[in-house]
Amino acid sequence: MERKAVGPVLRDISGGSTGKVWYPHTTMSDRKLPTFDELPHFHNYSGCAWDVWGKDDELGTINLLTEDVVKNAAGEIKLGKCISLNWPINFPERPFYKRQTPIINSWRKSDVVNDDSISINTQSGSQWDGLKHYGIAEHKVFYNNTPSDALYRGHVSIPDPEKVNPEMMKLGIHNWAKHGICGRGVLVDLVSYFESGGSPLPYDPWSSHSVELKDILACAKKQGVEFRLGDILILRVGFIRRYSSSSLEERLSFHGKPETFAGLEQTEDMKRFLWNNHFAAVASDQPALERYPPPQGPLHLHQTLLPLFGMPIGELFDLEALAKFCAESGRYTFFFSSWPLNILGGVASPPNAAAYF
Repeated sequence: MERKAVGPVLRDISGGSTGKVWYPHTTMSDRKLPTFDELPHFHNYSGCAWDVWGKDDELGTINLLTEDVVKNAAGEIKLGKCISLNWPINFPERPFYKRQTPIINSWRKSDVVNDDSISINTQSGSQWDGLKHYGIAEHKVFYNNTPSDALYRGHVSIPDPEKVNPEMMKLGIHNWAKHGICGRGVLVDLVSYFESGGSPLPYDPWSSHSVELKDILACAKKQGVEFRLGDILILRVGFIRRYSSSSLEERLSFHGKPETFAGLEQTEDMKRFLWNNHFAAVASDQPALERYPPPQGPLHLHQTLLPLFGMPIGELFDLEALAKFCAESGRYTFFFSSWPLNILGGVASPPNAAAYF
């Protein structure tokens, strides 16, 4: 069916304009955000959202967290109850994907003065994957069609804060650190959903198991949750509980063999769900968010969420205390606050995240 253009047409990024349009320069209340199926393809990848926020944007879906969205989300705070969502930075002592072990030292400077230092991979434990973390491997581009070779790698030295090389900062995590990732959080507690009625969890979080969209929707319905624009979606799949209850021998068994983890199924419908609900970010307690190992090509969710949607991916969030309180209170929505480390040009960061009821 022929569509009449009524606003700015998308850039031709797939060999031809789609004719699908929306209004990128209006306020959020007036904005007509495109559906997933209205987004153009980037070559063989569906769901390219580069024109939603503009060609120079470096925030991605964090743009959804407007002052009005944050103000409305603050209405979730009724009890003053605060719950940390950060796994101790010490864990896991042997990180996955051959990442650096956390190095934490403390020392006495005098009888009454102590200092300490930490050296970590910013993705060894609880983390946000930033826009500089993962691109589209086949085409060697990152968010907003940024060529891989345009991103700075190497030692970062900035002696003069008034003279910062903008190319060094491209797509850096500092953009989210300055804005904040604050809004309404929604917990979808799949562990409790599957175990309700005394049934065992029907999968091992340490296995390559697909969490299906139908189960996410059924769990949200059972919890009485309805999604809103700008929500931060948080999924409890069970990794940290499994890790905490395992023997040291089991934990050490990860090393020396390929990683396998449960996570989101890699389907077009999953991508459609994540975009069409206009989540500002998505996180879980698993090491990879999506099922791992992932398929190659367009169904690998990291290659859609980060480089095409501009959507933050949270991993290894500690959701155990949150899940317990949500079950006790019957509330699965809350005010969510996260302030990543302000690392100029950084790739990723611990989340420094909390839920407020």
